[in-house]
Amino acid sequence: MAIISVPDVKAFLSEIVGKDITLTQLRKEFKIKSEDKSFDAIRNILFQLSKQGIVKASGKKDGNWHVIKRVEPIPVFSIPRERRPPFQLFYPTDFDTSQPFSFADNVVVREGDCILIAGESNWGKTTLAMNFLAANIGYNPVLLGNEFTKDNEPTPRFLNRLDTIDWVTWVDETGQDMFTLLPVYQDFAENVIKDRINIIDWINIQTGEHYLIGNIMEEIKTAVGKGIAIIVIQKAPGSESGRGGQFTKDFADLELLIDKHTNMESRLTIGKCKEYTKSVTGRSWAYEISKGVQLRNVREVIKCPTCYGKGWQKFGTANKPCERCQKIGWVTKDSQTI
Repeated sequence: MAIISVPDVKAFLSEIVGKDITLTQLRKEFKIKSEDKSFDAIRNILFQLSKQGIVKASGKKDGNWHVIKRVEPIPVFSIPRERRPPFQLFYPTDFDTSQPFSFADNVVVREGDCILIAGESNWGKTTLAMNFLAANIGYNPVLLGNEFTKDNEPTPRFLNRLDTIDWVTWVDETGQDMFTLLPVYQDFAENVIKDRINIIDWINIQTGEHYLIGNIMEEIKTAVGKGIAIIVIQKAPGSESGRGGQFTKDFADLELLIDKHTNMESRLTIGKCKEYTKSVTGRSWAYEISKGVQLRNVREVIKCPTCYGKGWQKFGTANKPCERCQKIGWVTKDSQTI
């Protein structure tokens, strides 16, 4: 080919905005041979176009370039649009009183939000996810994950959980499931059903690169559309965030942390709440899990004001168990449940 020009390259790049291109691919596209003057000239052309904001070098000196895609401005007030109210999400309730956690009325959930359940192993993450499924069955929610299926069949444990949640009708009048069960172990965002409540139990990174969970959450939030994502991940005992740390907090609109409270009870703490009518961050609720799915004796708890949450008091040179909290470190707030 003759000497390649800036307009030639510019015209070609306009057809692949948002994509990556290499010098090798460009030379192949324009049939440039190694002995041609354009072989080196095309590199200089790309540098010129980078100054114009058309391409951007990878920065790795590997010959890779990204063709920049400019976004279009979005009008805000110049066109009429529907102002949508908050999403009416229903929260798990106390089995005996049918009352939800008291923070439910203070949290504002919007379409496209992500609720993150980060909990210690074996202290009720799946129980909470199943209770969200039950509470929102009227929305025809979606349940994704590796806890519920094997060989494309519901596991016996999962079916037993459904049977035990007998306060919910799981099928419609024709006998069809009121929720969608998807056996998803990875590629969660690709399998999310748009504009529905998608409950994902649970996300794990086998390689140990848990910071990648944040990327997966971001992809899920994009894919869920006008729906809601409820995502379950593991959390180390005592940690203030789930696996992935701050990367998971960044994409959570409401973060629910699950810890061991006593040998018989779990504790839910709100780690982050992006929008609320009354501050709820840092508040905690303790509860017992009965029959694997029933939440009982749900009550707000606070750190013991006598021992400051330590469970022990200092008497002279000795430490003794705190009598007020019975060494738990927590007491019921104002002696009120729910």
